Amino acid sequence: MKLGLQIPSFTWPGGAAEIGPTLAEIARTADGAGYDSIWVMDHFFQIRGIGASEEPMLEAYTTLGFLAAHTEQARLGTLVTGVTYRYPGILAKIVTTLDVLSGGRAWLGIGAAWNEEEHIGLGVPFPPLKERFERLEETIKIILQMWSDDEGPFEGKYYKLGRTLNSPQPLSTPRPPILIGGGGERKTLRLVAQYADACNLFAGPEELRGKLEVLRRHCDDVGRDFDSIMKTVYYVMDVGDNGERVPQVLDDLAALAEAGADGAMGVLLGVERIDPIEIVGREIIPKIAAL
Repeated sequence: MKLGLQIPSFTWPGGAAEIGPTLAEIARTADGAGYDSIWVMDHFFQIRGIGASEEPMLEAYTTLGFLAAHTEQARLGTLVTGVTYRYPGILAKIVTTLDVLSGGRAWLGIGAAWNEEEHIGLGVPFPPLKERFERLEETIKIILQMWSDDEGPFEGKYYKLGRTLNSPQPLSTPRPPILIGGGGERKTLRLVAQYADACNLFAGPEELRGKLEVLRRHCDDVGRDFDSIMKTVYYVMDVGDNGERVPQVLDDLAALAEAGADGAMGVLLGVERIDPIEIVGREIIPKIAAL
């Protein structure tokens, strides 16, 4: 099992002036501890469930570029980019740039977007859900074309590109992997089966089994190898103040692996204190490698 660290909050001691130094230390420590990947949310306002809208939030891809400069091994991505936020061709260029400058460590994490508040607040169009899913599929097609030898035009229902030129191409081979976030059984998991290298699900072991059975059926329908898709779950990790909850975390991860998860990614509580990252590197990552 692989472990990814998501950083969803920047409300740390010291205010805005300390965000950069703290984030750099988190990234260097997580990279050295053996985290497989580091992720940030693609939001412009803080989201409900994490904090108030007014709390600090950094733009995702600028942040990932910063993280690339402070890491050497961990892969980098958004969990996940809302399809409404950037034109598809520009998004392809952004992720390509991250991949080139990080030495081939970029992921494209993408989803249909949901946070209407920040769309309204910042003047970003927020179409109905059906249209957002149609735009998501079209966007993935455009990006795949831009990450290929075909630099010809693209004409879809929502987007028209005169020339899908993308120079330089990514360093990742054959291209940066694509993760689609969300567990909708009719639309999202169908898109995973058709296009994605990975999925990320909010689910405990029993629900995960059900979701993966649905994904398997979608894979059968489109002729996709189910085992070629990396199945990840969102997991909030709490190791305790001194590592006292490590046994519970190991039990949780083992249960998720038994249910079919190849990876877990999410928040590490107290990450800004740094020592929880070191505990994970010492006591969790080596023990879950064989799960």
